[in-house]
Amino acid sequence: MGTLHGWDYAVLAVYFALVVVVCARVARRSPDADELFLAGRSLGAGVVGLSLFASNISSTTLIGLPGAAWSSGIAVANYEWMAALVLLFSALFVVPVFLGNRIRTVPELLERRFDGRLRRYLSAVSVLLSIVLDTAGSLYAGAVVLKVFFPALPLAGTIAAIALFAGLYTAAGGLRAVVYTDALQSIVLLAGSSVLAIVVFAQFDFSWEQVVAAVPADHLSLVRPLDDPDLPWLGTLIGLPILGFYYWTMNQYVSQRLLGARSVEAAGRGALLAAVLKLLPLFLMVLPGAMAVALLPDLERGDEVFARLLLEYAPVGIAGLVLAGLLAAIMSSVDSALNSASTLITLDFIQPRRPHLDARLLARIGRVTTLLLVTVAATWAPMIDRFPGLFAYLQQTFAYVTPPLVAVFVLGLWWKRLAAGPALRALVTGHAVSAAWFVATQAGLLAVHFTIVAGALFAVTLLAAALWQAAMRIRPSGAQLDTVDAAARRGASRGIRLGAALVAALTAVVVVVFW
Repeated sequence: MGTLHGWDYAVLAVYFALVVVVCARVARRSPDADELFLAGRSLGAGVVGLSLFASNISSTTLIGLPGAAWSSGIAVANYEWMAALVLLFSALFVVPVFLGNRIRTVPELLERRFDGRLRRYLSAVSVLLSIVLDTAGSLYAGAVVLKVFFPALPLAGTIAAIALFAGLYTAAGGLRAVVYTDALQSIVLLAGSSVLAIVVFAQFDFSWEQVVAAVPADHLSLVRPLDDPDLPWLGTLIGLPILGFYYWTMNQYVSQRLLGARSVEAAGRGALLAAVLKLLPLFLMVLPGAMAVALLPDLERGDEVFARLLLEYAPVGIAGLVLAGLLAAIMSSVDSALNSASTLITLDFIQPRRPHLDARLLARIGRVTTLLLVTVAATWAPMIDRFPGLFAYLQQTFAYVTPPLVAVFVLGLWWKRLAAGPALRALVTGHAVSAAWFVATQAGLLAVHFTIVAGALFAVTLLAAALWQAAMRIRPSGAQLDTVDAAARRGASRGIRLGAALVAALTAVVVVVFW
């Protein structure tokens, strides 16, 4: 193709070389189960925070945020600053419970608070979402974008190559390889996105007044009307916190970095770092997409924005850096989803049935599981191309699946009366309502924005839990309550509380400025 030059390819080659070197050094450890799944519980705050950020910024994010901003404005950034607030909440109130119990998977906490049924329920749903949505979706989106730069690449072959590369280093080095490569990839991602954002802003002579004059006013506002088809303000208020809590707290795909931290303090500081970084996409990805309305008014769809900005405005060498950032986003999403799904299957399903397996054998099972899962995801990913809109359909499905899980998890932490039986029945009730609501929506009988649906399903499950608890009249044991109470009493340090207050104030400033 003629759009990339020698310097661009050189940057890409350096990036791949660095990833291989990091993975090779980590894989020399021949990790056992604790090392493979939790990096020996030795991760510092820096790598925890960078890895949290990198695992979240996927190829679909790099494409989707600018595309959504071009189509409907910067309200899509509400997902980003709301994530910052959720991370602060987790650092203050959830991380001490996680690390105080020394759990290896998030579903394990539900077993200690309730029973094994809740653990297996959450674990099975998490594995399904990780493979069908996170892994397959990232593989597909990444391959589609690479085809923009290299049209001759076959879709299935490109997906297979990405899956093979990410699957091998994830299986070889485990969580340590994932977080170290994520730390490297987050730096590349931030550098590439920053350069492209500067280049786009330069088209307006670095004048915000020119941007305001050239871009429609509604494209530069975070708060949208209640009937907005993309993100109504009520959805931001009641839906995004629920979805964000699942993603940043309950999702093994993300929380595994927190579980691998060397201490509560390291995990809390890592969450604070990730919260600060989550404020950057507004400036590095969303605003450039909104500015592209004036620069690229004739695009057929928003998904083309990222590639067109890169091809038309990035100078020689910078295109390679930004493309390396894109590849970094793909790899960080795939490796994170694979490692978490392998962890859940091995520790939540296999080990409980084979408790005498030693750490080395568990590690081998984990590696084989990783390779099997990436094969499943790579096989499914090309099928997405045959069903237009399926990926967006799955994203909306996420809003129907997770709110009941969040409701039961939150009640387990902060409502001492709730017992295992009522909790399980409330969860089943919530998912039954969500399934019926989803069918009604697809049939055209209901037309409620999915973020509002998420908040409503959360409330329905809370009510169901209260009713089931009142009807069954059983109480949790003292040991079950001690699981939460003893760890929660440790709390966050004064430094974490102060840092959280500062980041919350910074987030408030950003929201007010772009209200």
